[in-house]
Amino acid sequence: MTKPSTTLTPPLPPIGFVGGGNMASAILGGLIRRGLPAEGFVVVEPFESTRSKLLNDLGVQAIAAATDDLARCAVVVWAVKPQTFAEAAAPVRAFATHALHLSVAAGIPSDSIAHWTGTGRVVRAMPNTPALVGQGMTGLFARKEVSDADRALIEQILNPTGQLLWLDAEEKLDAVTAVSGSGPAYIFYFIEAMTEAGMEMGLSEEQAHRLAVGTFTGASALAAGSDEKPLVLRERVTSKGGTTHAAITSMESAGMKASFKAAIRAAQVRAKELADEFARR
Repeated sequence: MTKPSTTLTPPLPPIGFVGGGNMASAILGGLIRRGLPAEGFVVVEPFESTRSKLLNDLGVQAIAAATDDLARCAVVVWAVKPQTFAEAAAPVRAFATHALHLSVAAGIPSDSIAHWTGTGRVVRAMPNTPALVGQGMTGLFARKEVSDADRALIEQILNPTGQLLWLDAEEKLDAVTAVSGSGPAYIFYFIEAMTEAGMEMGLSEEQAHRLAVGTFTGASALAAGSDEKPLVLRERVTSKGGTTHAAITSMESAGMKASFKAAIRAAQVRAKELADEFARR
């Protein structure tokens, strides 16, 4: 597991971005906060409103279409919608077959990316939305053409977004999608339920929300800093006959764990279906 670094050593080469939306902004913002100049990036973004946001928020001047400016980029980051990847890649290919390509587009198999970009130096990343605040969890897969130096470069680029986890098989990215890619929505779902329950028991919405969010934040920090398994940590606060025991017993009787695991599995199945749908025919 790789954790965020506070420095960029050695200095990064020129980086291009195709797509300038939320995930691109998270990566760009992190790199700029680490000292890279905003004018040093080449960002291709067809939508004027998104270009304006990049300029206003980050000081990054994006261009509407691919140009030979991309030829100077050693890395190209793909942050486009999966259904537009092939179309977006067509004009970029002429300028970027020499580059290392990093895709944060969900579901696009690396074989398709290699075909569309003209190179096998492709790394796929599955980030999640906490990357927007530097607390993301990203799964990574590198094709065999990617060198150790390439991997180190990818880590430098993504470190500002949060933690990184390299995988040894591309198909495992479907599990990453199900567990951590979609995972923030599960957490928000439980925060929503805890907040509603608190309100139903007489707390104000602000009080219940603060308690729910603070509990998730604290419990996550405790789990991250402990060598003990979640089961042990849970049992430690579950005294038989106590309030926590009553809650856990109720959840177990309702089959919550089995239902939750089935939900995550459904996300994995859907991730594979989308990958097959987006794959090069």
